[in-house]
Amino acid sequence: MKGDTVHNVMTSIPGVPLMEGSLVEGSWPEWFAASRRHGWEEFQSLPLPKIKDESWRFSNVKALDLEAFRYPGAVTDGGDLVARSTGLGEAAARFVFGNNRLLAATAPAENLVAAGLVVMSLEEAAVAHADVVQEHFMAQEAKLGSRKFAALHRSGPVAGVFVRVPDNLEVPLPIEIFHWVEGGNSAVFPHTLVVCGRHSKATVVDCFRSADGAPALACGVNDLVVGDGARLNYVAIQQWSLDATAFHLNSTTVGRDASCLGMQMNLGGHFVRGESYSRMVAEGARSDMLSVNIAAGEQMIDQRTFQDHAKPRATSDLLYQNALTGKGRTIFSGVIRVEPGAHQTDAYQKVRNIVLSDEAEANSMPGLEIEADDVRCTHGATTSQVDDSELFYLLARGIHPAEARQLLVMGFFNTVLDRLPDEQLRGHIEGLVESRLSAALRE
Repeated sequence: MKGDTVHNVMTSIPGVPLMEGSLVEGSWPEWFAASRRHGWEEFQSLPLPKIKDESWRFSNVKALDLEAFRYPGAVTDGGDLVARSTGLGEAAARFVFGNNRLLAATAPAENLVAAGLVVMSLEEAAVAHADVVQEHFMAQEAKLGSRKFAALHRSGPVAGVFVRVPDNLEVPLPIEIFHWVEGGNSAVFPHTLVVCGRHSKATVVDCFRSADGAPALACGVNDLVVGDGARLNYVAIQQWSLDATAFHLNSTTVGRDASCLGMQMNLGGHFVRGESYSRMVAEGARSDMLSVNIAAGEQMIDQRTFQDHAKPRATSDLLYQNALTGKGRTIFSGVIRVEPGAHQTDAYQKVRNIVLSDEAEANSMPGLEIEADDVRCTHGATTSQVDDSELFYLLARGIHPAEARQLLVMGFFNTVLDRLPDEQLRGHIEGLVESRLSAALRE
């Protein structure tokens, strides 16, 4: 296997501007290096999106200028970031990355490893499990508008985790991954690849955080592959600094009688672009696509989704909920596609916005593309303010106005959070949302 690896494939100089070339550190197989070179060539050849592009409608293309961003050096104090990487308490495995480098890793218990569970850095997996990684790494083309940024991710110093759950294994605790960025105009490239075998079950939690409040760029991807009869819960908790630009691109493939619950939480970032492409590729497949977002100050959260029903008798259920205050803006554009022959499809798409200020703006564009008979597909979007009667009820009982508004918005979000099957995870996320919401209502 050593003969298949390359070392320092391209110049590895911290501080190199993003637009001048890719930076690679470590040992990677030749196929990965070739993929990276192809990604850089594609990134250079593709134009930046324009405001007239339908897939960027209502978005802020001025935020796409990447000239200022650079490949960062090592973090100042990796031990401090590891100590700050707290969340769920107990975890089946925990990985901590800072500025594209692995800082710490806690391996799964011996009994899980003996049963076949694999949790390792993507760099290790690209050699040790080359066939599986090569088959699934960014196998789904970015079709929702960010192909250029997917190519940038492919070309960059990707840092992340590979999870392979063998057939029939249930992982009892979540696998927790932390990605940190530090330093002004630093660029990070987090990646999570999860492959669940037949009738397996696992929960994976990605946490994205800034070590400081400096401007940064995050260009992240997660690939989720759920085998027949398997159950995967995936949660992404985005808490980048309020000066960060972030792209988070998701690809989910769900097999026969399998299910994937994917939740995206956006609590930070200045401009955040999220794209989620979910494919139901066999009968009985189910995809639950959930999102909780808080846009405050001048934050913009731009989300695009695609629910692709390729086979009959599959289900997808999307529920995105946004709270907006200050000059916050949200954009949602989603499509349910039912391919020819995918009869008895059951698909839902719902976006709900609660607007807490006069200057906030919510744009919602749900849509359908149906090419089969005997289907049930519904979509819709709502935008409203805090209910005055509900607010009066709380105020009349002596609750402070700010606390009353927060209680009402948390009740709004709980319709999404209550769908998480893990009580510990749900409690942890509720605490994060409450904290961010409290700060947002004061901004």
